[in-house]
Amino acid sequence: MKATLRRATLEDAEAIAQAGRRTFVETFVEDFSIPYPPEDLTAFLDKDFSVERHRARLASPREAWWVAEVAGAIVGFGVAGSCALPHPAVRPEDLELCRLYLVREAQGRGLGPQLLERALAWMSERGPGAQWVGVWSGNARAQRLYERYGFRKVGEYDYPVGRWLDREHILRRARPA
Repeated sequence: MKATLRRATLEDAEAIAQAGRRTFVETFVEDFSIPYPPEDLTAFLDKDFSVERHRARLASPREAWWVAEVAGAIVGFGVAGSCALPHPAVRPEDLELCRLYLVREAQGRGLGPQLLERALAWMSERGPGAQWVGVWSGNARAQRLYERYGFRKVGEYDYPVGRWLDREHILRRARPA
């Protein structure tokens, strides 16, 4: 699987939305078997992975997006921007890895770390703030990846998927010198 990584454009909105929706279902519904009520899952997917929402986010100067492509198809993406995690230590200058998603067949091929490194470099260039990421409490593989890059758990919160609440870990790392 030969992949290309690049900055995302507005024209990628539909493909990113589809990859995000697919990755969420593959990861949390199929792999981790979270029993989301169907109406909650549908409402969440329709809202969080709408093409319109992705167009707006891709156009925002407060976020940066990267995609991984294989044979011209987007198989994953990463996005970084202003930190919106609910933690009392978050400061206005802090930044967050908002999402790092790869469809199932693209996982385990080194694309996650590559997307993460691009996001971390972008965040490090933006200022002196800390870097944050939220990760589902049951996703030990993702937690280990973030720990290898210096992130440490500093809190928890509930992430709503409709009325269902996923327990998330809040991870933080000081901005590298």
